[in-house]
Amino acid sequence: MVNATTHYALSALKFAKLSVTMTARTHDLAAITALGIVFLVMPEQTMTLATAIVAVFANLIGGITPDIDQPTAPLWRNLPIGKYLGKIFDTLLGGHRFLTHSILGLALFGYLFHTLLIFLHPIMSSVNIGFVWWAFMIGMLSHLFMDTLTKEGVPWLLPIPIKLGLPPLKKWRITTGKWVETLVVFPLLLVFNGWFYSTHYQQILYILHHRIV
Repeated sequence: MVNATTHYALSALKFAKLSVTMTARTHDLAAITALGIVFLVMPEQTMTLATAIVAVFANLIGGITPDIDQPTAPLWRNLPIGKYLGKIFDTLLGGHRFLTHSILGLALFGYLFHTLLIFLHPIMSSVNIGFVWWAFMIGMLSHLFMDTLTKEGVPWLLPIPIKLGLPPLKKWRITTGKWVETLVVFPLLLVFNGWFYSTHYQQILYILHHRIV
């Protein structure tokens, strides 16, 4: 009986970890998808290769930043003392899907990240920090949009404590980590990226040859 209970508990733990991982993958892919769309439709301008690389990393970081309000987030799991830091941030930020999942949180983290970029700019002078900042914000926005599609919703209008979601009827929304996300939403994002980049192939080649210097 004890062995069966232990086996069940371990299986549940593995499933929970898988769900979090898949959710993180969905947010990563959504963030990079949004960045790609904005980059291709934005007014033509040149940027350094360093800017492009740093912008991609900033975008992925922005894509997972809202989830620093939960101790089990991938960011905390990958740090030596992340377990303890996660609990501290969870308390400071009011718990999961609270401050970091709101317009107020977007403004706060946008300001903090911009301050960090200004501080680091002397050691990476070839990087356009304005574009990097936008890449980070696009990642955060994509995260909030994706979470808006889930049953729990997002408190966009804090301090008004109302969680908004799309579609308006909760029963039509996605359950985080379940089959609709892993077998429908994530594959659809992959298919969209394949279609989007294949139909804009010539434009991408032009960008690589003329806009990244």
